[in-house]
Amino acid sequence: MSTLALTDAVADYGQQRVLGPLNLTLQRGERVALVGKSGAGKSSLLAVMYQQWRGRGAALMPQELGLVPSLSVFHNVYMGALASHPTWYNLVTLAKPFRRDVAAIRPLLAQLSIEEKCWAMAGELSGGQRQRVAAARAIHQGGEVLLADEPVSALDGPQSEALMVELTQAYPTAVLAMHDVELALRFTDRVIGIADGGIALDAPSARLTAQDLLPLY
Repeated sequence: MSTLALTDAVADYGQQRVLGPLNLTLQRGERVALVGKSGAGKSSLLAVMYQQWRGRGAALMPQELGLVPSLSVFHNVYMGALASHPTWYNLVTLAKPFRRDVAAIRPLLAQLSIEEKCWAMAGELSGGQRQRVAAARAIHQGGEVLLADEPVSALDGPQSEALMVELTQAYPTAVLAMHDVELALRFTDRVIGIADGGIALDAPSARLTAQDLLPLY
């Protein structure tokens, strides 16, 4: 991947246009924060990006997380790599995981301070724990670019910073919808402000302060 681009991208909800048309280009190694008030179009933009870029190695961490409550933490993380294995292998893993997959996933859970929940059902976890499992799944999936919708919204300060470190190390190229503007400015190098389904701001993070982003909220 050298660049990823959207050209005249739009998104509609029923008869209502909620995004665009807009144009955007993402460079390899660029980390972009999407900021703006709730309903501005950030999630819609991530959905359009995923639809257009999934064939080019995009991994999605949705705001609703998409975990399977009745499956273990291990199996939810393993699902990130389902496409890497044949169907028979995935079916066997559902009943009895292979040692090599457990050996790959347990250290990742340890990095995210959730290893002790490896065999717990996802439905038994707290909101912050579920968010870390979803992040582990996205990291385990791998790919060219991470698209994450509020990836640390359920975590406190130290935990959110730790997870941002792990996500940005795993994916040097990323688009992250963020509600915490201070965190967004520290962990990305470009900020795109979304308002009324369009791009209201596009600037390097180093040139911005949290105060500059207030008009978007």
